[in-house]
Amino acid sequence: MAKIVPTKPFLIMLYGFPGAGKTYFARQFCENIQAAHIQGDRIRHELFNEPRYDKRENEIVDQLMNYMAEEFLTSGVSVVYDVNAGRAKQRYMLRALARRCHATPLLVWFQMDSDTAFARSLKRDRRRADDKYASNLDRTTFESMIGGMQNPTANETYAVISGKHVFTTQQSAVVRKLRDVGALSTDDASTKTVKPGMVNLVPQNPQTAQGRVDMSRRNISIR
Repeated sequence: MAKIVPTKPFLIMLYGFPGAGKTYFARQFCENIQAAHIQGDRIRHELFNEPRYDKRENEIVDQLMNYMAEEFLTSGVSVVYDVNAGRAKQRYMLRALARRCHATPLLVWFQMDSDTAFARSLKRDRRRADDKYASNLDRTTFESMIGGMQNPTANETYAVISGKHVFTTQQSAVVRKLRDVGALSTDDASTKTVKPGMVNLVPQNPQTAQGRVDMSRRNISIR
């Protein structure tokens, strides 16, 4: 079956508790919709042998994700930006990036109770692709992360889905919202559509990473 082809590029942001199924959704969605999956956890582990999740490391990962997103969007390729867009300021900046690239921003809000989300995060299996790069969380860290999250407001465009629903139901809700904002059609793939390919994770002059970036691992394929 041909992938659903966007009529214009879009930038999907993800919002929800750790364990709510954001990465699983992002990967599956990009298998059915013509879009690039930019996975923050994977990029972090490609760059840093032992991630510390400190401020400096976060800045580097954010810089590279934004660089990649802009490269894709300006080429006409839609993007699923796979980190937890938990802060209003972060979402504001991503919406601005999308509009600079003439893309449609959309936030997908995964709703799930915190106990279920935490229980899921404890059951992550590193042998599964969707869990391979996720961080290990104890209850204190989990509560600290969700305590700093800021729910979307009425002036943000978002689709609400349940983290407990099956993927097909989740995708239907997001596709419907993207069609509502004019970003999707059901036409077959066009030869004019630019397809995601190999992207250099490190720009020509990256900010210094204090010697922790492994330059031999700078290219990965984001599908």
